[in-house]
Amino acid sequence: MRARRNPYVLYALSLPLILAVRYSGGGIFRWAFYNVLFFVAIPLLLARLFGFSGEEVGFRTGNRRGYRVAFILLMATVPLSIYGTTIPSMKDYYPIFSFSGPLDFAIKELAMGAIMLANEAFYRGILLMPLAGKNRWLAILAQDVPYTLAHIGKPGIEVPYSFVAGIVFSWLDLESGSFLPSFLLHWLGSAFFDVLCAFT
Repeated sequence: MRARRNPYVLYALSLPLILAVRYSGGGIFRWAFYNVLFFVAIPLLLARLFGFSGEEVGFRTGNRRGYRVAFILLMATVPLSIYGTTIPSMKDYYPIFSFSGPLDFAIKELAMGAIMLANEAFYRGILLMPLAGKNRWLAILAQDVPYTLAHIGKPGIEVPYSFVAGIVFSWLDLESGSFLPSFLLHWLGSAFFDVLCAFT
């Protein structure tokens, strides 16, 4: 079958799942469920049907260098996060959930972790890694454009920031062979910013 192990077909069939997530309703826990369903379960099944193993789409631990670089980048984003709290549109928008106290906040940050994991698995795993075997920079841009467009509707500064972040995350994960380093960088950075916006 010609489509077998064809990363372009896998990419094309996966793209509509972005709309499924974008227009899914409900609170944060329901949104986390839809993210895991449409960004992990279904695309991973598609990848397997087209002959790609879980490891080939980033479902593995990866090398230590990726985690070291992710930690350095996380530390580098701290000043940016602090500056971000001075931008009214950012502080008004985040966190994206309401909470009744520290415990409720922590539980909802775990739900955010599931959402971030699903996003990294999809953009930096399913969309990126099979294509990168054909053309590394084409793959980086091919996942970065829809990733950036998915940020439209959030505070305006996030659109160019997400474009740059998508390139950095892709490079990091391709070097590591796993989407986990960018997941940790994305989630921990996001959680830190939520804390700053909610409690300062």
